[in-house]
Amino acid sequence: MLRWPIAILIVVNVLAFVALRGTFGPTPTAGGREPNRLNRQIHPSWLKVQPVSAADAADQAVVGGPAPEAPISTSELPQ
Repeated sequence: MLRWPIAILIVVNVLAFVALRGTFGPTPTAGGREPNRLNRQIHPSWLKVQPVSAADAADQAVVGGPAPEAPISTSELPQ
């Protein structure tokens, strides 16, 4: 009963392996997706990197830092 599904999976795996090895042509990610993009840029030398100021850095999230404490007050429940 499981012979056919297993046989189909083996055939599909072999086809996937052969396709990734380049038998059917290069993979879509083998080359640049937009090779002419760099040629179409207008004045790429005008781009300048600027450091982030202290005021702008205050708005940025801290990745990997501790989670902020929630302003929730707790109290005992009356019994």
